[in-house]
Amino acid sequence: MTAAIQFGSRTIDFRLEYSDRKSLGITVTPEMEVLVKAPTDTTIEKVKEKIRKKATWIIKQQSFFLSFQPKTPKRKYISGETHLYLGRQYRLLIVIGKEESVKLKGKFIEVTAHNKSRAKDLLDNWYLQHARTKFHAIAAPLIDKFKKHKVEPSSIVLRDMPTRWGSCTPKGKIILNPELIKAPKGCIEYVIIHELCHLIHHDHTQKFIDLQTKEMKDWEKWKMKLEKLLA
Repeated sequence: MTAAIQFGSRTIDFRLEYSDRKSLGITVTPEMEVLVKAPTDTTIEKVKEKIRKKATWIIKQQSFFLSFQPKTPKRKYISGETHLYLGRQYRLLIVIGKEESVKLKGKFIEVTAHNKSRAKDLLDNWYLQHARTKFHAIAAPLIDKFKKHKVEPSSIVLRDMPTRWGSCTPKGKIILNPELIKAPKGCIEYVIIHELCHLIHHDHTQKFIDLQTKEMKDWEKWKMKLEKLLA
């Protein structure tokens, strides 16, 4: 069942699941959903009371995950439009030609296409190819650095994720959103370090935050840049 509480001016929606357990647990998912698991005999009033007590923590967790939600506005893929690459803005220049290509030329991303309708596919493919190369190059020294913790990802893969910048599977696979190629190198490092920390601490506990801070002292700066840049 779903329900909600009011906390100040904010409404906290939550999903409640009853099960054969002894204590009540609250989880905030990366999609910012609040999930409550409670013993079968728990009243809804008791659940709401618990959520009110944990409201500040819930809001903090939701804000934390917000930085992992890509919000880049839709593009029209026309000449003069701005597009990002590694944190820098470039103007799109579409040229009609026989040999299709995408090149960085000064302050421009020049897309040569058979017709204008091909520009989006060509640019998307160009971003994806660069993301594959750059992400692995950026990740390599960070992975080496984490070997002192006796952890190493099983692989790094790219996958379109509408609500997340990165994730880590229970088997140690790190998944990165190719859209990250539009952000500065520091933002990419931040997301990779964040996921590497999950190889050691699976939840966002204080131990997780402490480790992330130890491995990247200025991670909050890059988190904020990521929030603002692709907003």
